[in-house]
Amino acid sequence: MRPWVPLVYSCFQTLLLLHQALLNAGLGVNEYLYFQVLSPGDIRYIFQTNLAKDFGGIFHTRYEQIYLVPAEPPHACSDLNNGAFVQDQIALVERGACSFLSKARVIQEHGGRAVIISDNVYDNDSSYIEMVQDGTTRDSDIPALFLLGKDGYMIRRSLELHGLPWAVISIPVNVSGIPTFQLKQPPWTLW
Repeated sequence: MRPWVPLVYSCFQTLLLLHQALLNAGLGVNEYLYFQVLSPGDIRYIFQTNLAKDFGGIFHTRYEQIYLVPAEPPHACSDLNNGAFVQDQIALVERGACSFLSKARVIQEHGGRAVIISDNVYDNDSSYIEMVQDGTTRDSDIPALFLLGKDGYMIRRSLELHGLPWAVISIPVNVSGIPTFQLKQPPWTLW
């Protein structure tokens, strides 16, 4: 055997492990995290989010199909009326009325796997907010993601039009290997 073969093999294994870690994390272009709505079909797009800066957890697994449940009340600053539906799912909440961390903690207390916080400015289709700790000593173990207001509005609107209590999503989605022309991004949003 040639002396360089074990080194090449070791480097290849390391690259495979790194590639798998990136796939599991769902990180891609510009360190955003992506998810895809699978149902309802009229919003079957890949959506871009960003992670909370200094609180919350990370995705340790990829969910091929999991419910995205709009919180009731939408701001999720107190006990949820639909907390049973949030358990073991991902909650969609609106920005405002309390800190980002408070929202994440309410969803965590109801057994949610993650929280997606959409901007409360419904026509915001380009400005991401940096979600930071609220100055307390509290923390959250679940991932907290920020979604553009227009994206959150369109998801909720579609659910209302179809009379559905939740969307089915896949999260995280690694977009780094998808050619740009195959990305099904929302037509109202430019990345």
